[in-house]
Amino acid sequence: MSTPSVFGWLRHVRPHDLVWVAVFGALIPSARFGDAWEIVPLVSLGVAQILEPRIPAVPSTRSRVFWIVLKLIFGFLLIAWSGSINTPFWIVLALPVVSAATWFGLAGTMLFLAAASAAYLFFLLFVRDPASEISVDLPLRVASLAMIANLANILAAELRAQMAKQRRATEQLAQATEQVRQAEEAARRSDRLAALGQLSAGLAHELRNPLGTIKASSEMLTRQVGAENEVAREMSGFIASEVDRCNSLITRFLQFARPLSARLETADLAQTLDRAIAMVEREAPGVAIYKNYEPEIPPFPFDSELMERVFYNLALNAAQATEAGGAVTVKTRAAAGTAEVAVIDRGSGIDAKDLDAVFNPFFTTKPQGTGLGLAIVSKIVDEHGGKITVESDPGKGSIFRVLLPMERGHSEPTA
Repeated sequence: MSTPSVFGWLRHVRPHDLVWVAVFGALIPSARFGDAWEIVPLVSLGVAQILEPRIPAVPSTRSRVFWIVLKLIFGFLLIAWSGSINTPFWIVLALPVVSAATWFGLAGTMLFLAAASAAYLFFLLFVRDPASEISVDLPLRVASLAMIANLANILAAELRAQMAKQRRATEQLAQATEQVRQAEEAARRSDRLAALGQLSAGLAHELRNPLGTIKASSEMLTRQVGAENEVAREMSGFIASEVDRCNSLITRFLQFARPLSARLETADLAQTLDRAIAMVEREAPGVAIYKNYEPEIPPFPFDSELMERVFYNLALNAAQATEAGGAVTVKTRAAAGTAEVAVIDRGSGIDAKDLDAVFNPFFTTKPQGTGLGLAIVSKIVDEHGGKITVESDPGKGSIFRVLLPMERGHSEPTA
């Protein structure tokens, strides 16, 4: 073996492996006969003790039982060839018992303790005269195995409890970290919305006046141009329609920029959804919208006018993402003081890289979209102390969930 190979092997040797080597090395001189019948089971038992935590890399219940039974067999063979009931090696039966206490709790400990005790007391069958042939205190040895098993089980139980606490603490820390990340993202989004809102408001007011002049000029031009000049009349119509489109866009800007103040009044969620869905059905008649409402949701405080805009926007987006003849489902449920509305479509879905940006202003995947619809939706939901999330599987569809607190003060809905 080369020097690098030796060092590589030593790196995998653990300190307690060396302890086991020393322990079994010290036991070898205690062999009564010193022949292979004693040495081979003793060495095999030491090898099994060292290899047990290494093979396989991820232990299973079956592998742990295998190693415990294997050590029990080697211990039985060692006792059989080293003096039977009077053997000095009876203590090796503590190894499978301690392993069982470590992995299988009290029931497993008692089971393998009984097996180890039976393996040792089995040799009483070959004793003709107990008074003269038995030179040891059998009850003391069996009681010693029981005490070792009990102590090992208590220590293992304490260790398992500590590991469970540590695991719960780790999970709570991960959950808290995720909540902090979400809060930071929400704060950044709010800052972006505020800045863009101020910019949009300023631009909208500045653009409204020249657009009004352009439209008035186009209308005057239409009246002045003769019917025979079709090109001029067509161009004038284009000007007017584009001005109307720009005005519509500016209106969206102002809706986005205008400070929202939700008027919280007790309203019925199902009725608000029905009004929004009715408008969508008129605009997208080729898509069926199924309602799956939970009847137990009572009326609760929210701004029905603003939330109607939210549900209309989400349902219309879902209908537009669905092919003709397809279906959209609007589902409600209540949990832990929160009303959840899920708008489910089976359209093309949203790419994973775009999921974090869908509620950002001016982000859109529609050729004629402004990217303000979902930003306004998010703003309205935030004003209600609610939460909006999206799940999407490209090619299979999307689910937008709106979570609203049904009780004031319940300002942190959870999915």
